[in-house]
Amino acid sequence: MMETERLVLPPPDPLDLPLRAVELGCTGHWELLNLPGAPESSLPHGLPPCAPDLQQEAEQLFLSSPAWLPLHGVEHSARKWQRKTDPWSLLAVLGAPVPSDLQAQRHPTTGQILGYKEVLLENTNLSATTSLSLRRPPGPASQSLWGNPTQYPFWPGGMDEPTITDLNTREEAEEEIDFEKDLLTIPPGFKKGMDFAPKDCPTPAPGLLSLSCMLEPLDLGGGDEDENEAVGQPGGPRGDTVSASPCSAPLARASSLEDLVLKEASTAVSTPEAPEPPSQEQWAIPVDATSPVGDFYRLIPQPAFQWAFEPDVFQKQAILHLERHDSVFVAAHTSAGKTVVAEYAIALAQKHMTRTIYTSPIKALSNQKFRDFRNTFGDVGLLTGDVQLHPEASCLIMTTEILRSMLYSGSDVIRDLEWVIFDEVHYINDVERGVVWEEVLIMLPDHVSIILLSATVPNALEFADWIGRLKRRQIYVISTVTRPVPLEHYLFTGNSSKTQGELFLLLDSRGAFHTKGSEKSEIHLFLQRCLARLRGSDRQLPQVLHMSELLNRGLGVHHSGILPILKEIVEMLFSRGLVKVLFATETFAMGVNMPARTVVFDSMRKHDGSTFRDLLPGEYVQMAGRAGRRGLDPTGTVILLCKGRVPEMADLHRMMMGKPSQLQSQFRLTYTMILNLLRVDALRVEDMMKRSFSEFPSRKDSKAHEQALAELTKRLGALEEPDMTGQLVDLPEYYSWGEELTETQHMIQRRIMESVNGLKSLSAGRVVVVKNQEHHNALGVILQVSSNSTSRVFTTLVLCDKPLSQDPQDRGPATAEVPYPDDLVGFKLFLPEGPCDHTVVKLQPGDMAAITTKVLRVNGEKILEDFSKRQQPKFKKDPPLAAVTTAVQELLRLAQAHPAGPPTLDPVNDLQLKDMSVVEGGLRARKLEELIQGAQCVHSPRFPAQYLKLRERMQIQKEMERLRFLLSDQSLLLLPEYHQRVEVLRTLGYVDEAGTVKLAGRVACAMSSHELLLTELMFDNALSTLRPEEIAALLSGLVCQSPGDAGDQLPNTLKQGIERVRAVAKRIGEVQVACGLNQTVEEFVGELNFGLVEVVYEWARGMPFSELAGLSGTPEGLVVRCIQRLAEMCRSLRGAARLVGEPVLGAKMETAATLLRRDIVFAASLYTQ
Repeated sequence: MMETERLVLPPPDPLDLPLRAVELGCTGHWELLNLPGAPESSLPHGLPPCAPDLQQEAEQLFLSSPAWLPLHGVEHSARKWQRKTDPWSLLAVLGAPVPSDLQAQRHPTTGQILGYKEVLLENTNLSATTSLSLRRPPGPASQSLWGNPTQYPFWPGGMDEPTITDLNTREEAEEEIDFEKDLLTIPPGFKKGMDFAPKDCPTPAPGLLSLSCMLEPLDLGGGDEDENEAVGQPGGPRGDTVSASPCSAPLARASSLEDLVLKEASTAVSTPEAPEPPSQEQWAIPVDATSPVGDFYRLIPQPAFQWAFEPDVFQKQAILHLERHDSVFVAAHTSAGKTVVAEYAIALAQKHMTRTIYTSPIKALSNQKFRDFRNTFGDVGLLTGDVQLHPEASCLIMTTEILRSMLYSGSDVIRDLEWVIFDEVHYINDVERGVVWEEVLIMLPDHVSIILLSATVPNALEFADWIGRLKRRQIYVISTVTRPVPLEHYLFTGNSSKTQGELFLLLDSRGAFHTKGSEKSEIHLFLQRCLARLRGSDRQLPQVLHMSELLNRGLGVHHSGILPILKEIVEMLFSRGLVKVLFATETFAMGVNMPARTVVFDSMRKHDGSTFRDLLPGEYVQMAGRAGRRGLDPTGTVILLCKGRVPEMADLHRMMMGKPSQLQSQFRLTYTMILNLLRVDALRVEDMMKRSFSEFPSRKDSKAHEQALAELTKRLGALEEPDMTGQLVDLPEYYSWGEELTETQHMIQRRIMESVNGLKSLSAGRVVVVKNQEHHNALGVILQVSSNSTSRVFTTLVLCDKPLSQDPQDRGPATAEVPYPDDLVGFKLFLPEGPCDHTVVKLQPGDMAAITTKVLRVNGEKILEDFSKRQQPKFKKDPPLAAVTTAVQELLRLAQAHPAGPPTLDPVNDLQLKDMSVVEGGLRARKLEELIQGAQCVHSPRFPAQYLKLRERMQIQKEMERLRFLLSDQSLLLLPEYHQRVEVLRTLGYVDEAGTVKLAGRVACAMSSHELLLTELMFDNALSTLRPEEIAALLSGLVCQSPGDAGDQLPNTLKQGIERVRAVAKRIGEVQVACGLNQTVEEFVGELNFGLVEVVYEWARGMPFSELAGLSGTPEGLVVRCIQRLAEMCRSLRGAARLVGEPVLGAKMETAATLLRRDIVFAASLYTQ
């Protein structure tokens, strides 16, 4: 038997296996078949061809065969496509605009149409990108609601809209131009230009072309003689034309632009469209809210809206003014019924088939009003940052920021607008957002009437006067005197067994209080119905479970850290009376109109973001005013809990009875405002600043200033010119030297009085030179130094005449009207002409012209006691004490020994004032004294008369300069900051040297906040390389309000992105500092808070909200608010990316907004359902 040898075979190769891989279509799936000869693909024609390697193809085309490149073959470098000639296309032009329109002619009494009249139309070639007129055609239907950032706004009401005639007149009235000296060589925006100098002039500057050299080869002669002859012939046609032209007279040159404007204003005829200003410039008209309106239903037989109750007197008065299309300001107590006025305006607009916009300061109030007005009127829409419901409605409810955006973007909704209702106007005091109210009020067109609703404020008339002057229409101010439901205020201490059940009455109590229990079943059903909108995991959030438990017990909590849907649930249950006790913050009383029976204050102090402080009277009244439901409770109860020490009665009285905070302007310049106005040639930022509430105190007397300026101009023209020939040639210099010396001395003395050493030197016994309305350079000695609330008071013994003259001009030669060098240099002391007398006066620091080096020993108390005694009629003739006589004799001896003034304390050497202005002022004063002493004009016998003429002329000119300054833009408080911010924009490339808005500036206009930082990030491509969730996480640092650290668990991409954002912010901050703005780089960068970067990143990646709580200690409500604002910012960036032509970034921002908008964060408001 043979032994079989086993052969060791190698393992089979995968290619040797009888298996074939077949691709199933184009799905990417493969199948293994044990069939020999199976096809490689299930496609009918096999696998698609494989594209060659791009690297090999590039090497073969561009490196291996360079002859293929157009550089080596001209036939491949240029191609020509033959165009078909179509001459008829030149005739296909757009039709001319319609030059006329038909206007109906109606009977003045019945309104019956009597016929039609054809009227010519002006400005028929207007468009939304070239004109601010309401006559321009509407924009595209897709932009009718929001407008477009490239469109012009409509002309703001109160500003004089220039017509074509005005523009032509203004051009004709321009000052004459010297066509030889005043021509520009370089056009604005160009880098090169043209030199118009003759050929024999020096070589033009670099970048300028010589016009004479360019025209030298051309033959331009031969026509001058004929032209001269034709012009010179008196009977020629040109001579007739020139002589007959009404404009042939030369235009009178004006000495200044202001004079020219004043002359035009005095001769211009007022147009009938301009409203007649009220008598004595009274724009705010107070209305007596106590006088009954007995003929209300006779004046309005068919009201636009009727209520189930009888309106109050103040409501009827407001309705009467609304029927007359007047603007009103209703400042009424909390829960008095201001909403009635808003409801009637909405009904009136629906009757007139116009539109109304209702603005509110916060989103929660907008949602609540949407529900209330929709139930009442039906045709109501809502526009907020993330919700757009029924935008075609006649009444639109929105936040003030939305209305500002629509005004700047030229929304066509403004055309049909009849009323704008501003609710909670006292919110204008908000530091961050108060400027939005002022911007909207300034930008509203003239045809829109204004309704202002506010709590009682002490300066309602002043605020209404500002709006009246701003819009040039009367504002009727209607205020309530008392609350409809009186309040009773109690203090509960409970700090002992004796006071545990006792309330201490603080203010006016009357009536009893009864409550009812809550119904748990109704609360449970309502909760289940509202929470069913949430996904399963969101219903199990700890805050949702805890709030549900509290609500089932009749308790509620309402503050910024609560989720929005839970806050709305609490508000609705509270309005139904199912929540018995509600723990809320000030925001609830400010934004939600839901009165209660009782308001309990847990504390009198609050944290305002920086420190703890007592409640202001306005804050207390706003919250306490929610007590007492009209028609249900006879009184409202307010209880103050006293957990620690009992508050002082003075503090309680100030908080309860003090005046509420005044309406104060929070106007400030923003880059968005500046860019939006710079892109419109007809609007100026200076005009916006002039019309702000902050400039109102200084601008309200503008018309009086203009009249005074006109009168001074007449007076100046009637004055006789002073003779300044011969010895009087230096008379103007002498006058200016004297004025400058006096001003310099006052400045140095003011600095001395403000210094510590200067005040120390003013002790009892110090001899001073007194100069005020009663005394002119009289010596005095300080007897006593005291302080009041504002400054120090110096009781001083001063020399005077006997008897004391009442006329300051009759006190001696020292008060001569014409100052000679002896009067200006030094101090020509007062010396009594007859017997010397004395008086004791109380001096302010500004009453002392100099501090001498002399100190007298005086007994101040004894002198004051003796002088006070001798002021009584009984002791008036008693001789003064020896101490008084000694002091007077010593002062008189000093005055006689030093007629030009005793030695004074040197501010630099004696008082150690090292301020540069003081040192330079002292040197300048000595130089001026030398010039004054060497003047020649004082030796002329005509000097006094001519000096008086010159001084009168110079004083009038000085007053005219002051009035011109007050009327000019230079007096604006924010003008320096405006120039600084424009320089920032110019440095960053947002505007050019001529102020024209460039592409980056137009992109910044589309941003709602952080416009510079977002635009710089976009143009630096800092966002384009990131994923959508990473972009959203980084941008959270711009909207997050809670400070915190980003943490160490972030991906490297986000860490690098945060550093890049901070670097860009630092660069912007350095530019701002370099341009002079006060904000430091650290403060600007410190506005970024990256505490929620990880939370937003995980949320955008799909993490449930229930798992986000462990990533940050920030309350859930603040997290939701951050994500909601972030989604709005993503939409703004999406629009900006489309504007700049970045479709990739726009798609990423759209994706980021979509990733953020989900689940409980963007749950629909219960008020909109």
